[in-house]
Amino acid sequence: MMARLWPCRRHRFVMCGREKSDFLTPYVHTTSVLLSTAWIDESLVAVTMSISMHVHSIDVKTTAESMTFIASYSRFQRSSSSVRMISSSSILGLSMLTAAANALSTTSSAAATNICNGRYLGKSDLLVSESCLGTMTFGIQNNDEDAFQQLDYATSTGCNFIDTAELYPVPLTSPEYRAGATEEILGRYIAKDRVCREDLVIATKISGYSPNSRVAAARSYPNEPISPPPDCRLDSSSVKNAVDASLRRLNTDYIDLYQIHWPDRYVPSFGMTTFQHTQAQQREDDEISILETASALKDMIDEGKIRYIGLSNESTFGVCQWINACDQLGIRDKLATIQNSYNLLDRRFDSELAEACHHYDIGLLPWSVLAGGLLSGKYNKRHNGSNAITSTSNSRFVRFGEYMKRWHPNFASKTTLDATEEYAKIASDAGLTPSELAIGFVRSREFVKKNGSVIVGATTMDQLKENLAPFVNDVALDEEVLARINEVHLRCKDPCCSL
Repeated sequence: MMARLWPCRRHRFVMCGREKSDFLTPYVHTTSVLLSTAWIDESLVAVTMSISMHVHSIDVKTTAESMTFIASYSRFQRSSSSVRMISSSSILGLSMLTAAANALSTTSSAAATNICNGRYLGKSDLLVSESCLGTMTFGIQNNDEDAFQQLDYATSTGCNFIDTAELYPVPLTSPEYRAGATEEILGRYIAKDRVCREDLVIATKISGYSPNSRVAAARSYPNEPISPPPDCRLDSSSVKNAVDASLRRLNTDYIDLYQIHWPDRYVPSFGMTTFQHTQAQQREDDEISILETASALKDMIDEGKIRYIGLSNESTFGVCQWINACDQLGIRDKLATIQNSYNLLDRRFDSELAEACHHYDIGLLPWSVLAGGLLSGKYNKRHNGSNAITSTSNSRFVRFGEYMKRWHPNFASKTTLDATEEYAKIASDAGLTPSELAIGFVRSREFVKKNGSVIVGATTMDQLKENLAPFVNDVALDEEVLARINEVHLRCKDPCCSL
């Protein structure tokens, strides 16, 4: 089946000082799809002729789609693995395509600069900012007004990447909890046209195995939740139902990055480090195969409902299994990212996962870079002389007494709290806030710089501004600061994790 042509999208171009509707984008999309499907025919001639006729008369003001076009064309030029049958007329089309790509590569440079520290996720053509706005507070700690302010501010700083999930908001123990509420808020934001949908890269997630789940029940949206609640699974039917529900809530017809929130199989996660053989054996006969899940996602890609696939809370074994499944299905190039915990207190990704993702060109989207807020310094009464912001009654560990205990200032281990104090001291000595140090450290990791993005969130605008400042101001940690961080890490490695 040929991949669906993405809908014609409206972008702003400048011609003689006036805004014009974008007549180029449909041609860019059509050509990109033709190239990505590994075949060329006479239909390309009309596309490239149209591009060649118009591209030199247009000054692109802003569009990531032209960058998508260039990335697709570049992959076509580099490809030697596929045999393409190209007719004489198609050769003419490719000649025009070359000229169009060259022209677009110059006019699109301005578009790339509007995205703060832009990079492509994995080996995909998803051009995203270095920062990614996390949204899991939208719907409990933040209402629509708060969320819209955060989205407006983030996009104004050049952040074009938004992360959410069908499970959000959190925590699920809150009386206000309703599965999917965060996606609905994002959908209302999109509906208001405060920013073009096509200028955003939206990532969401499907929940992994969870029995009697309110999340699975909410996939009936906008109808009432299913009763009794079904299990959350990653079988073909569940995947397709979850995708459709997220599309309805997000008020969009496609999802840029669709992630598996956690696996269907048993795997140590959320701070656990030891593989429990008994738990694995109990689940083995009931596991949904990765191949079945990947096959369902391929169907969603073919239907144009999702563009790329991401993993989350996954192990090295799981990454390798996903690579094998995607290879079998011919969608290896669609697996772009992994979203795992990574911060100063949890650096487990540094080892085998970093190696696997390096070789497979999978970018990291680190979550909880501030360890739930603990590394921000706002729960540290002394602040070690820093100018960190302070907690409020709405702060996560104030409002929710036992949430994320491994990072909670009232429950975290002494080693975790001591390490947090030492990192705050390093920040103060370097003239940084604790948040700037923590975020600056994650920014310095090669598996983020190369093809990943850093997820940051907040409950107040002051927090958001502080958390986005390291990206806007390009705050970099020098070798002396990094060396001091590593000294602390070697003394108390991953202290927040448990057996």
